[in-house]
Amino acid sequence: MDFDIVALSRLQFALTALYHFIFVPLTIGLSVILAIMETVYVMTNRPIWRDMTKFWGVLFGINFAMGVATGIVMEFQFGMNWSYYSHYVGDIFGAPLAIEGLMAFFLEATFVGLFFFGWDKLSKRGHLVTTWLVAIGSNFSALWILIANGWMQNPVGAAFNPQTMRMEVTDFGAVLTNPVAQAKFVHTVSAGYTAAAVFVLGISAWYLLKGRHVQLAKRSMTVAASFGLAASLSVVVLGDESGYLSSEHQKMKLAAIEAMWTTEPAPAAFTAIGFPDAKARETHYAVHIPMVMGLIGTRSLTTEIPGIEQLVDRGELLIKDGIKAYDALQTIRGVAPGSPVPQEAKDMFESKGQSMGYALLLKRYVDDPRQATPEQIRKAALDTVPPVAPLFWSFRVMVGLGMFFILLTGTFFILSTRRTLDKHRWLLKLAVFAIPLPWVAIEAGWIVAEVGRQPWVIEGVLPTAVAVSNLGASTLLITIAGFAAIYTVLLIIEMKLMLKAIRKGPEEKAPAPVPAPAAIQTQRA
Repeated sequence: MDFDIVALSRLQFALTALYHFIFVPLTIGLSVILAIMETVYVMTNRPIWRDMTKFWGVLFGINFAMGVATGIVMEFQFGMNWSYYSHYVGDIFGAPLAIEGLMAFFLEATFVGLFFFGWDKLSKRGHLVTTWLVAIGSNFSALWILIANGWMQNPVGAAFNPQTMRMEVTDFGAVLTNPVAQAKFVHTVSAGYTAAAVFVLGISAWYLLKGRHVQLAKRSMTVAASFGLAASLSVVVLGDESGYLSSEHQKMKLAAIEAMWTTEPAPAAFTAIGFPDAKARETHYAVHIPMVMGLIGTRSLTTEIPGIEQLVDRGELLIKDGIKAYDALQTIRGVAPGSPVPQEAKDMFESKGQSMGYALLLKRYVDDPRQATPEQIRKAALDTVPPVAPLFWSFRVMVGLGMFFILLTGTFFILSTRRTLDKHRWLLKLAVFAIPLPWVAIEAGWIVAEVGRQPWVIEGVLPTAVAVSNLGASTLLITIAGFAAIYTVLLIIEMKLMLKAIRKGPEEKAPAPVPAPAAIQTQRA
């Protein structure tokens, strides 16, 4: 990749997003686990469940603070590094982000304070309501962010206005009910639940290995195993739904994930492992599982999944249609105010306007897409292929770890039902070493979702290459270095605070003093 403005802007956004996404899943998942634990405390009135809620709440609070600190930069980047993107789709993309700030984040931030400082101020049920509102706020925040992101993957409920040169909302209800956004939301929060469950499971296993806080650890493991098993199973089911939607709305992403260079007879096989070669357009040493990809992508045995080469040919036709739409747009905009717009131009733009984004892919090679040569059109069509090898491997890492989490949480769920959680030290050690693995899977999933969308910042509408701000390379390099340094410091602080809280463990109340015998008291007096 050339180190140009587009590459540097993408690198900066990827860096800040990957750092921020370290904290988000744990916040989402731990908030629900806290609510479950406190619910048990209110129902049973057993102090150990209150101690559990307060202990895991400390770790939640540390993570929440770091998530807020790293997340603030994300929204500002749209105006700083992606100014044309903000101009082009700000009316649509900005609405979910504004609602997220006003509704979800304020709700979450307000009740986080009550959660920590309201234990002795609120009634049991009042504090339980507070804890559940924190959990609801955390999940609402993810909902609105993913509605915005889902629209970038599948831009529904909007249309391009030739007069303002912007995308504008035509049906906000369609934006909210976007099937891609809904699938991404439930898939992402389920992944967060799994991450939090494995986190609680691993730390509790460490306590059992050390023989510390045994009762708290066992109860925490029971909650984590049950919650984690349900969450990890749902991740697989909801991931299947995402794959099916990709076959409808992002065919090139699905083909790249599978390294499917040419269209195969239905139902297509799934490549379990292999080594994609983009230059040779083949996958070396591929191991195929018959029919599985066809069932995932189409849920049928007769529907084909188009391959990369066929989709490139389709992209070339869409670029040619987009050039016609671009030409019609220039004619419409060239009409003097008050003069009638030629009907032929209006009809052409109405019929071909949905392909205009493909004409903008040519901006990388020529200022006026109408002047593009056949060679430039072919190059632009080839640009619609995202990086195949990173997608291929990221997807398989994500899926493989997802299956591992099902086995891990399922095993501990069975052990919890048999009350033998501490009988197998090697399993406890495995749970400890598994703590970072959910983040590996989550970051791999982020790569699949976002790298798979390239070269589009908005699928089929706005190419990434034309969405950036006009910044200097030196400015971007300085800010990238600055963000990397600051975020690394924050991550180190987070890890140190977390490890300090874990080593300290839950607060243990000192035993009540034994009253001295009356005779001794009299003698002392």
